[in-house]
Amino acid sequence: MSRGVYIVANDRVADQAIALLSSLRLCDPEIPVVMIPFNDDHQKVSGPLMETYDVQLFPDLGLIEKLTSTIADIFPRDFLKLPNKMRKLSAWFGPFDEFAYIDTDILLFESIESTLTYLNQADFVCCDFHHKGRGLSDVFSSVVVEQKVFTSEQLTQVFNSGFWASRKEVFTLDKMTTLLKECAAHREYFDFSSGTTDQPILNYLILKGAKRCLNITQANPNEPGSWGGTPYFRTIDHRLYDGDRALRYLHWAGTPLHPGGPYWDLWHYYRFRNVDIPLINIRPPEKPSLWKRFKQKINA
Repeated sequence: MSRGVYIVANDRVADQAIALLSSLRLCDPEIPVVMIPFNDDHQKVSGPLMETYDVQLFPDLGLIEKLTSTIADIFPRDFLKLPNKMRKLSAWFGPFDEFAYIDTDILLFESIESTLTYLNQADFVCCDFHHKGRGLSDVFSSVVVEQKVFTSEQLTQVFNSGFWASRKEVFTLDKMTTLLKECAAHREYFDFSSGTTDQPILNYLILKGAKRCLNITQANPNEPGSWGGTPYFRTIDHRLYDGDRALRYLHWAGTPLHPGGPYWDLWHYYRFRNVDIPLINIRPPEKPSLWKRFKQKINA
């Protein structure tokens, strides 16, 4: 049985991908990592990732293109504007029997094997507090409750789509295509109001297609937090702590990742731990113009 990690990246997220792999390789020097390209613009990121962190390109680029084209045909553009954001679904058709998927705006602080181990109990594993904080927001509308599309128990399993693990056997291409068509036929089920794209669709696929789901934060009451907007995490030896509990990972998830932003110094450490090339796409936030600052002052 093969195990590995998938990421989706292109040059636009090169800095984040480098920092993520720096943290992952500190915890897991040997685990295979495969990059699913978001688009054809990935030369700046693929070079450092392959040379420094032994990341491999997804072996079947034709499959990725076919899946992206299928999704583009299924969903109207006013429903799903960026089919490429669904490319993480390719993970179910890649080389690993069991795998983790990790968004690039994440730092990892412990071995990913500790997450993959939960696949002994489930077909899909996540680890976040979305169900307690955001609830159904950014996933489903109230229609799924009113029409009883899912049970109340299933709706407690909604999750953030940036950090999860699963088994290859959960989906065939035909099964996934059928479920995607169901999604396209019922846009009223989903909450895209905050600009999410893949998260509502992925939640539908999992709640309909995976027999056994497990959220580590529900299975383990002592699981620490993981959101980059949390202000009270402590940094010790380049690792974050929630009280006396070491974080599994940190996910910025809509929180600004730039100089002066939350946990910037920690992220900066990992970004330059092994790779000394200058920042590629992250820039300091622009200072407001004199006129904008004047308006902000008079409106305060």
